Amino acid sequence: MTTTFHRHWRDVPKNAWRWPNFSPAEIACRGTGKLLINEPALDRLQALRDRLGKPLIVRSAYRSPEHNRAVGGATRSKHLDGTAFDIAVANHDPVAFEAAAREVGFLGFGFYPRSGFMHVDLGPARQWGERFPVRRTDFAAEAPPAREVLAESRTMRGGGAAGVATLGAAGVEMAQQVLADTQTAILPLVSYLDTLRWVFIAVALVGIAVTIYARLDDWKRGRR
Repeated sequence: MTTTFHRHWRDVPKNAWRWPNFSPAEIACRGTGKLLINEPALDRLQALRDRLGKPLIVRSAYRSPEHNRAVGGATRSKHLDGTAFDIAVANHDPVAFEAAAREVGFLGFGFYPRSGFMHVDLGPARQWGERFPVRRTDFAAEAPPAREVLAESRTMRGGGAAGVATLGAAGVEMAQQVLADTQTAILPLVSYLDTLRWVFIAVALVGIAVTIYARLDDWKRGRR
């Protein structure tokens, strides 16, 4: 297993870092800045990022022994070996994230739904914690917009009078459908239109009366 230790992540030579979606600062110990580069672990982390196609927010990676004690980490925590990562899953479907992590070679899994992150490491194979609730909703496929349908049709691709006539017929058909839908929505309200008309008239009269009263009151007080 190839590992390299640095007293501080700033000491890492630029040409020695080959994981494009992560920086030494992200992987270094949060408490001390020390960094243990575990290449197989970082290779899997980069593979996970490539497979998901979304950013991975690393909350914790390598921990120095002193920082691990300070945060109450396990005495044999995989973070001490640089083979463990705590990844926020706010921007991921937890089920898809776990499946992808297993596919790229992670073996240890810890689930922390209340804290919003998942622990992954190189093993041995084990898991703990309560899995995240399923939250992804699959939506029904949307019908393509009418302009896209027309753009792909022979009507738009055709030329001459025949093409124009067909396009006109399609436009008339779409307009008729819109009018039919509108009529269907309005018909149930027809029986109430007469009542609504008188309601609107009454509201307008009340508004006029209030305005006249206000003007008269101002006039009496000499404000106008």
